[in-house]
Amino acid sequence: MIPRRSRKAVNQINVVPYIDVMLVLLVIFMVTAPFINPSQVELPSIGQSTTAPLAPLEVVIRVDGSLLLRDRSANEKGEVVTEASLEAAIRTRQAISPKQPVVISADKSVRYESVMRVMNALQTLGVARVGLLVKPAQS
Repeated sequence: MIPRRSRKAVNQINVVPYIDVMLVLLVIFMVTAPFINPSQVELPSIGQSTTAPLAPLEVVIRVDGSLLLRDRSANEKGEVVTEASLEAAIRTRQAISPKQPVVISADKSVRYESVMRVMNALQTLGVARVGLLVKPAQS
């Protein structure tokens, strides 16, 4: 009688066929790549606006915590306001031109909490466009 050896289950995946397929695909892509022409990108165009964009209202937060409201479209020097009167002043100016943006300009040593209070007040007033004014970097 012939002794039988017990067969072990193969617990490894044979990856050689996968490597063969990947090499064939690589060769196909390398051969066909020069025949593909890069297409031009159709960029969207915009029409000319009939109205100039509105100059923003600027809320300046000073180091001492005082607020200054300046209308850049009127080139005014600005008026010193408190947080309560800021809301009233913004509300009246937004009633005149509701799409006028508001920018916040703060000294770099002002606490971020003060900036967030002003942003929160503008958000509760429903100002659509609020931005932060920054100084460009000097190179």
